[in-house]
Amino acid sequence: MAAYGRGVRVGNWLEDLHEQEELLRDFISRRERGQLLMQRLARLQENILKKVKLSVSIDGLVHFGDTVMIMNPDTKTPEAKDDEKRGDLTLAVDMEEISLFSDDPPQVSRGLSAVNSVNPVGRNSFCIVSADGSGVGEPLRFGQNFLLGTTGGISDTMFYLGSDHKTFTAFAKKSRLQPVFLTGEDSYLTCWQAAFLDPQLRLEYEGFPVPANTKILITHCYTNRNLAIPRNFCVWSYFGKECEVVCHNYLDSHKVEEYKNYWEIITGNPGAEGGTMIDRPKPHPDGYKNFHEKTENIKIQDYIQ
Repeated sequence: MAAYGRGVRVGNWLEDLHEQEELLRDFISRRERGQLLMQRLARLQENILKKVKLSVSIDGLVHFGDTVMIMNPDTKTPEAKDDEKRGDLTLAVDMEEISLFSDDPPQVSRGLSAVNSVNPVGRNSFCIVSADGSGVGEPLRFGQNFLLGTTGGISDTMFYLGSDHKTFTAFAKKSRLQPVFLTGEDSYLTCWQAAFLDPQLRLEYEGFPVPANTKILITHCYTNRNLAIPRNFCVWSYFGKECEVVCHNYLDSHKVEEYKNYWEIITGNPGAEGGTMIDRPKPHPDGYKNFHEKTENIKIQDYIQ
C-alpha cells in the first residue's frame, strides 16, 4: 500500500472544485453584463458626478426652465456657532444604497442633503418648473408658486422637492424638524415661493421678478416654513458626511430670518471660461483701469519703503 503524501487529495475536493468553477462562470457572466459592484459604482459616478452646464441669465433674472443650483451662502456672523459647518452649501440628492447591490438600476432616494461643493454636477442641479402654467422662459416672480425638479443625473424621471408637517414618525433624523424630501408627484406639497430678503420691503417686491445670484428666502407654500440648513446637524450618506436640509424659520430677536434661511439661485457664467457666476470675478467700484493704477502705486510704494 502506498504511503500518504502531500499530493493526496482529501475531503470533498471534487465538489469544492465545481463550486469554484461555478463562481468563476458567474463572475465572468456578471462582468460581461456590467453588473459587478465596481462597474455599477463607476457608472454611478460618471452620471451623478457628471458636469452640468447651468443656464445663463442674460437679464440677471431667474426664468422657468432654467437649470440652476440652490446654494446656501456662507455668512460669517457673530451668531454662528463653532460647531457649524462653514462654506457655501448646495442642495444635492442622495442615492439608495440598497439599489447599488441589486440588479435594478440605481434609484434616487427621497432624502436630500447639503454638500460643500459649488461645482454644478448632476447631483446638485435643479430645474425651475412652473406650477401655474407659465411658459418656459418667463421670469419667476416673488410670491409666485414654482417647483424645484431634478433627475439626480441618473434618471429620466423628474423628482420634485417637497415637504410636509412633521409627525411622530416623519421628521428630520438629526434635528427632528420638518423634513424635506423628493417625490415623483407634483402637488401642493411641492410648491414653493421666493420671498424678498428684507422683511420691510417684502410686500413691496411682491410680483417683481426674482434676481439670480442674490440672497432670497424660499418658502414652502403648504406649511409656510422656510427652506433651511441647520449647519450643526450632519448626516451620513453614500457620499460621506453632509449637512441636513429641513424646513424651519430661524428668527433672531427682531423676528428676522437668519443666515440659515438665506438662499441664492446660481446661474451659469456667460463668459468664455464657463462655470458659474460664483467663479466670475467681482467688478471693481472704481473700474478696472483705476484699480490697476492704484495697485501699481501700492506696489511702487512698498518697493521704495
